[in-house]
Amino acid sequence: MTSRTLLVTGTSSGIGLSTAVLAASRGWDVVATVRDQSRAAALMEAATQAGVTLDVRDLDVTRADDVAALVDDVAATHGSLDALVNNAGAGLVGTAENLDLDDFRAAMEVNFFAVVAATRAALPHLRASRGRVVTVTSVGGVVGQPFNEAYCAAKFAAEGFLESLHPVAASQGVAVTVVEPGAVATHFAGSAVADADTMLAAAGPYEDALRAYLGRTGAVFANAQQPDGVAEVILDALERDDPPFRVQTSPVAAAFAGLKLADLDGSRVTSATRGWLG
Repeated sequence: MTSRTLLVTGTSSGIGLSTAVLAASRGWDVVATVRDQSRAAALMEAATQAGVTLDVRDLDVTRADDVAALVDDVAATHGSLDALVNNAGAGLVGTAENLDLDDFRAAMEVNFFAVVAATRAALPHLRASRGRVVTVTSVGGVVGQPFNEAYCAAKFAAEGFLESLHPVAASQGVAVTVVEPGAVATHFAGSAVADADTMLAAAGPYEDALRAYLGRTGAVFANAQQPDGVAEVILDALERDDPPFRVQTSPVAAAFAGLKLADLDGSRVTSATRGWLG
């Protein structure tokens, strides 16, 4: 098999770590990015246990110039760039009245503009290799969820960007896919609600609704999908001949996304999510 080069962002843990290691085990030449090398220990340990080698690079995905420089360097160093997995992201729990505009801007930077920057930088190389872009969005990029206004807005934006890009990229031989996980057992969700007591104390009139939301979320994540399962879906999107634009990572995620995709007037979604708040 001819060597194929894959760039994966956000690989210090969770879905990104699992994807980088699994891809390397299947013969991909993997470049894995972390925000700084001090956070790469778990990734390197997983690679060692799997008997694979990764090219680990520092990258802050919110720095567009750094993203472009790294993408060009990867293509030059490895001889090509055949696929990009946009995985880096960050959660944010809170409602509009209790967040400020900087919170919304930060969520957009990491979950949306970083995807645009990496995809834009990769496209010239992917046109040359007739490669593909796979982006980890979320069921939160399809269904708006209470106390996730900033996060869902950014994921909605990413999905709108990629759905619009899909036919344009296809005209140049580049496949574009979004992968939509539901609840996944990673540090991602925990970091978004790391200090629930402080959040509740600052919630004001939203305290009861937020308490109900946090209780429901804890129960959902108690039965979350493992990141290795998500990685398998990502590798399928990378390797199948004609990948779909949109794919969910579990039956639960598919059912949840289907709630929106079959809901022309929005009433099914808003009726369901109102029930989360008690």
